[in-house]
Amino acid sequence: MALLVRSLGRQTCLLKQMPLLAARRSNKATTAYEEMSRFWARNRALKRPLSPFLTVYKPHLAMMTSLTHRVTGVAMQVVICGTSIILLCVPGDFKDNLELLKNLSLAPVIVYGLKYIFAFPVTYHFLNGIRHLAWDGGYGFGLKTLYKSGYFVMALTAVVSTYFVFGIKPSAM
Repeated sequence: MALLVRSLGRQTCLLKQMPLLAARRSNKATTAYEEMSRFWARNRALKRPLSPFLTVYKPHLAMMTSLTHRVTGVAMQVVICGTSIILLCVPGDFKDNLELLKNLSLAPVIVYGLKYIFAFPVTYHFLNGIRHLAWDGGYGFGLKTLYKSGYFVMALTAVVSTYFVFGIKPSAM
């Protein structure tokens, strides 16, 4: 009984609001498509160029550190999700898969290269994230400070990534 009363109540409330939900259109108004068509037709008639993209900007440190921060964040997310999906689909447990990797007998150059590929994005994103937190607090917006902190993050990323690749040994853990 309560369900019947509730559903009838909803229907009557909806009927009262129907004129409010119906689209009203004035004779003077145009659609967004018509306005956009007029805009582009006028720009073509005036022979205006399209807006420039990245080709007109000279790359500078702030632009490149921001771009690298975003790219490393997206790349890490894709790798984590992809690895998780692959590990869910591969038969066996983690121990078996790790043993399979050890049995590949990869050359040290390849192993260290792969370690750098994994260590750099994590390190850079973490350190540059600290820099962004300082910006959120209102510090480091001066041009000299911006460049100093950018170079510092890049140098520290190289040092910490190298430490992760060569400095931490499994026996030390």
